[in-house]
Parts: sequence; C-alpha cells; structure tokens
Amino acid sequence: MSSSESELSDSDIELQEAFAEGRLKPGLNKVEAAPKQFTNNVGGLRQKLTEFKLDLPWLETLDLVSKQAPLAPELAAQMLIHEQKRENQLKNNKKLPQVDPSVDPVLNDFKRETMFHRQAQGTVMEALPKLKALGLKTIRPEDYFAEMAKSDEHMQKIRAHLMQKQVQKQRSERVKQLRSQKKEGKMLQIQTKLARQKEKKMMLEQVKKVRKGQSKDLGFLDGKNKGKISDKRKLRDKKFGFGGKKRGSKLNTKDSASDISEYRRPKKPGMKKGKGPGMKMGKGPGMKKGKGPAKRPGKNKRIKSRAKGKR
Repeated sequence: MSSSESELSDSDIELQEAFAEGRLKPGLNKVEAAPKQFTNNVGGLRQKLTEFKLDLPWLETLDLVSKQAPLAPELAAQMLIHEQKRENQLKNNKKLPQVDPSVDPVLNDFKRETMFHRQAQGTVMEALPKLKALGLKTIRPEDYFAEMAKSDEHMQKIRAHLMQKQVQKQRSERVKQLRSQKKEGKMLQIQTKLARQKEKKMMLEQVKKVRKGQSKDLGFLDGKNKGKISDKRKLRDKKFGFGGKKRGSKLNTKDSASDISEYRRPKKPGMKKGKGPGMKMGKGPGMKKGKGPAKRPGKNKRIKSRAKGKR
C-alpha cells in the first residue's frame, strides 16, 4: 500500500466507491438515502383494534355522538352584542389590526366556546332520557357530600382577590364620575363668565349710545333687560326687601312737592257735605236764604236768647 493510499481515510474510500457506482451526482458529497416505503396494513390495524376494543354496555362508557343544541335567543343576542362591541373597539382604536368580524380570532374564540356549550347541551338532552330509562338518578341528593378540589383557604384568597378587584373598579368609576363632574363644573363656570362679559359689553354699548344721544332708553339701568327672576329671589326680596336706604323714603322730594294732581280745594265752613261752590244754600240755623252763612250773634244777644228759653 502506497503512502498516498494510506493517507486516505475510510470515509474517502466510501465516497470514491459510491461515485464509481453512480450513487453520487457531480458536485455533491452526500450519499442519497433510499426513499422510505410505507405499508398500509389494513388487516393488522383491524386486528389490533379488535384486541384492545372492549365490548362493554353503554352505561360503562357513556359515549355519545350528538348534534349541537339549537341556538338559544339569549346566546344569539349575547353573540350579536359581542360582535358589535368588537366592531366598535376596532373602529375606535386604529392601532389594532383591522380585520373583518367574521374572521376575527377573538370572535372566533367566542363562537367556538358557544359551539362547545351547544354540543354539551345536545349531549345532555340525549343522555338524560337513556339514564332515566335505565332507572338511574340524575339529580344530586340533598345529603350529598363531596370534597372540594380546592381548600377553603385557597377559596378565601380567591374571594378576597375578587373583592379587591371589585373595590378597585368601584373606586375607578367614582374617580371617573368626579372628573366628569369637575369638567361639567368648569364648563358651567366658563359659560357663566362669558354670559357676564357679553351682558357687560351690551350695557357699555347702550351707555355709549345714551351719551351720544342715539338712544333715550334707560331700561337697562333698572334691570328690565335681565331674564326671569327666580322664585327663590322673589321670596328673599319679599322677606328682606330690595336693599338700599330705608329712612326718609316717604319724605317729599322736589318732584312730589310740585305735583298737585291729588290736590283738593277745601270746602267753605257751614256747607253741607256734598255741596260745593255755586250750588243752592240749604236751610238751617244760622243760614240766610240767598246769601252766605249768617254771622255769629253778639254776646248780649246770646244771653237774651238763653234767658227767653229758660222762661
């Protein structure tokens, strides 16, 4: 054996033999494996099936192949609400992948769960009559006791966690309400401020018009242009008045002193009630026909007349 042949390893010799036999293609140094042949042994499969198949009554296996129960109206309405909610969520959030609700994976999960529920309902509706026919009870007795899969401590932790979540949810809702109320209060303050500014601007414009002689209406000073007075304001005005100075409000002023519209001329003494000047004089003591009232008699005449009366 020459030195060049001794340098070749066993793998190189195998490659040379494979290339000489035509099992290698030019440019490849990998031996192609023969394709694996699969056999479909139907007889052997059936034999194995008969070996491990158990011929037991239905009560021991409880296997059923049933159709889905009809879709309940409640589930249909819930599915429709879920689809609308998901569609609105996709419209409002452009960051989410915009897909058709019919192929939405979230909706598909919900529909898949609904199918499982309907399948279970159909199976129960088919299995219950068979169990009753065999005389088996399907309702749990009142004194039935079964150990829970989870301990009471674990369930208490779950309950405390759920209560904490509920409290956090109520707190967040309360915070949202307070924020919305605060925003509404700010909006009302802004609207009130703008209304006052507008009213002030209108009053200044009317004052300018009055100063320039373009208008003579001073009703805006008395508050005639204001809105309707509330009932609460009326009650306060009735109880406490309108403010301002109270003392000397009934004293005469220059205008009231010069007003003589209510003046009545005094009647003459001796005239009957209802008789005015220019009317006929009435009859009575101390009155003369056709003339004015008689003058009072003197002191001597009055004394003589009293003496005559005593006689």
